Amino acid sequence: MYIVAIAWIYVVLMMSLTEQSLIAGLMTFLLYGLLPLATILYVMGSPRRKHDRAKARKSLRESGRSNETPAHEEKETNPGASD
Repeated sequence: MYIVAIAWIYVVLMMSLTEQSLIAGLMTFLLYGLLPLATILYVMGSPRRKHDRAKARKSLRESGRSNETPAHEEKETNPGASD
């Protein structure tokens, strides 16, 4: 999957280098290359992120924790303590 993305960036880079001005080249690279590619890679990575979240929830349940929040998101609540 990443070899196609690298090839697409290369092609768009070569296209942007042949534009008449720097602004046109940057717009070609951004709007024809990076923006669509980032969108496609984000959408294609969605199943992997979903799988990773499910795996993390499963490991939390198996470790005996009853709540769904990861340890790094928990906040200590000590009303008497001051900073």
